[in-house]
Amino acid sequence: MATDIRPRRSERIEVRLTPADRALIDRAVNANRTQLTEFVVTHLTIAARRVLADRNEFTLSAEAAKVWEEINARPAEDLPGLRTLMARPSPFVDE
Repeated sequence: MATDIRPRRSERIEVRLTPADRALIDRAVNANRTQLTEFVVTHLTIAARRVLADRNEFTLSAEAAKVWEEINARPAEDLPGLRTLMARPSPFVDE
């Protein structure tokens, strides 16, 4: 007897769709030969990972990585205007 090791789904998401959007999704579900929940969860999590990917990791080609390392190896520039700005008291702190 096979045991299902997937976590039990207990959270719900409700969405409002146009009839055309619903028909499109239903066609895709049927073409994929899956259930609506499985289709939606799979594709939503893929989309979420793509949105968050540039916030979590950066993938660079070898050439881009070399340029990145060269930029990061440069000494910091002295920016007098920034130094003056950072020396001012914060407007967000109650004194």
